[in-house]
Amino acid sequence: MNATRRFGPYDVTILIDGVYKAPKEHLHHAARLDKRDAAVAACDTPTIDMDVNFFVLSVPDGIMLVDAGTGPYWGPELGLGRAALKAAGISRSDVKRVLVTHLHGDHALGLFGDEGRYFPDAEIVVPEADLAFFTRTELKETVPANRRGGFDIAARLLEVYADRVTPVAEGPVLPGIELVSMPGHTPGHSGYLIGEANDKLVIWGDLVHAPSMQLDDPDFCFIYDADAALGAESRRRIFARAFEEGWVASGGHVSGFVRVERTGESWQFIPA
Repeated sequence: MNATRRFGPYDVTILIDGVYKAPKEHLHHAARLDKRDAAVAACDTPTIDMDVNFFVLSVPDGIMLVDAGTGPYWGPELGLGRAALKAAGISRSDVKRVLVTHLHGDHALGLFGDEGRYFPDAEIVVPEADLAFFTRTELKETVPANRRGGFDIAARLLEVYADRVTPVAEGPVLPGIELVSMPGHTPGHSGYLIGEANDKLVIWGDLVHAPSMQLDDPDFCFIYDADAALGAESRRRIFARAFEEGWVASGGHVSGFVRVERTGESWQFIPA
C-alpha cells in the first residue's frame, strides 16, 4: 500500500518501484574490513533485499516526482512504479518536474522511454555536483566498473531532455523545497527537504540502504559508494539533523515514513 502524507503545500506519496536484491558480498565498511567480513558471514541469506522507492508530490496545479525508479531496465522485479503511477491516475504528461537525488539507475533510468523522454513535458532537476562529475567523461575509466553507470545516464539525460535539465546547488529549489547536500554515495548525492516550519520531510536518496546495519554503525555501506568515509559522515550528520530538527524521513530504500531517534551511540527508526 502506498503511503501519503502532507508537508507544506505538498501531498507526498511513496511509490514502490520493486525490490533490489544486493548480493551480500557487496556489503562494505568505511573503516574496518573485519566488521564487514563478520557481517557477511553472519548474513544467512545470499542477498540483502531493499525496497526501491520514488515519490509523488501533488499540488492542485500539477505533479512532481522525486526520482523516477528504474523503468524497464533492471529486470521484472523492478520498474513497477510506472504501473503504480497509472493506477493512481497519473499520466506521463501530468509530470511537470522530476527532482533527482543522484544519477544512479534505480533513481534516474525511469526518466527514459523507447521514444526518448518518458515524461515528455517534465523539467529534470539534478544536483549540479553530480551532473558536473558524471559529465567529465575523461574520469569514467578511472572509476571501478560498478560505479560507471552515472556517466552513461548523464550523457543520455542531456541528449534526451536537453534544455529541460536544470542543475541546482544546495539551498532553495522551489517554494517549500530545499536541496540538502549528502555526498559520498555519489559526489553530488543529495536529498530534498520538503515542507514548512516544524513540519518537514527529508527524502534522502540513498543515504541508507540497510537500516538494520547502518543505524547501529553508520560506517556500513555498499561497494556502490564513491567515497565510503564521506558517505558515513553524511549519514551521521543527516541523522543528527533529522533528530534535532524533528524531521520526518524517507528515502530510496526506506520503508514508509520514519522519524530518527538517538539511542546511545546509535540510532533507530520510529514509524511516523
